[in-house]
This record gives sequence, structure tokens and C-alpha cells, in this order.
Amino acid sequence: MTNPVTHAFFVGRATAEALTEKLADSLTDLLSVIAKFDAQQRQNLREFVETVLAKAQQQSGTPQTTEDIQELIDNLRAEIAQLKAELQKYRNQSN
Repeated sequence: MTNPVTHAFFVGRATAEALTEKLADSLTDLLSVIAKFDAQQRQNLREFVETVLAKAQQQSGTPQTTEDIQELIDNLRAEIAQLKAELQKYRNQSN
């Protein structure tokens, strides 16, 4: 017959392994949801910016200058880089 202490050890170890696997799966799912949300928000932001620029151009009757558009693109890239950094920091905290 198996020693009860040994049996309890192996049951505890198996439980810890199963919980670790479940936690890893849950974390992967959460990060996937965050990435999808991030991509959707970027798309929403792009569409919003396009709408605002189109309305501004329509109201002013003058086209946006290349410099204005480039500045807007640079600002958006900076915001995206900041979001990526925050997302990476979040991912690192989870590990």
C-alpha cells in the first residue's frame, strides 16, 4: 500500500501543475483579448481621424498640407508606441 504522505505529495504536485497550466491558458486568452481590443481601438482611432480630417477639409475648403498630415501621423505613431510599451509592461508584470 502507498504511504499516505507520499500520495498527498504527488496529489499536491499534480494539482499545482494543473493549476499552472490553467493559469497559463487563462493568461494567454487574456492577452489575446487585450491584443484584439488594442487592434480594434487603433482601427477606431484611424477611422475617427479620417472622419475629422475629412470634415475639417470640407468645412475649410482647403486641403490639408503634407506637413499637417505628417505631424498627425507622427503623433499617432508616438501614441501607438506608448500603448505598445504599456502593453509590454503589463505582460511582463503578469509573468
